[in-house]
Amino acid sequence: MTDVVDSDELLRRMHRARACAVAQERTWRARTEELRPTDPEGSRDAAVRTIAYEAVLRVLDEVLTPGRTSE
Repeated sequence: MTDVVDSDELLRRMHRARACAVAQERTWRARTEELRPTDPEGSRDAAVRTIAYEAVLRVLDEVLTPGRTSE
């Protein structure tokens, strides 16, 4: 990937990445609940993926809106 992009395109791509991460986080959270009664190991795997997407969201939120969220 050697395309040169301007700052507006970079910002659009980061917003799309954030939207994708939100959707994935919701999907894996629902999957965690769905698998909990029947497949504990699958539920744990889904929970780990949920946590990973939560981390991605925190990073993208900080990049896109610095200082808006506080610990």
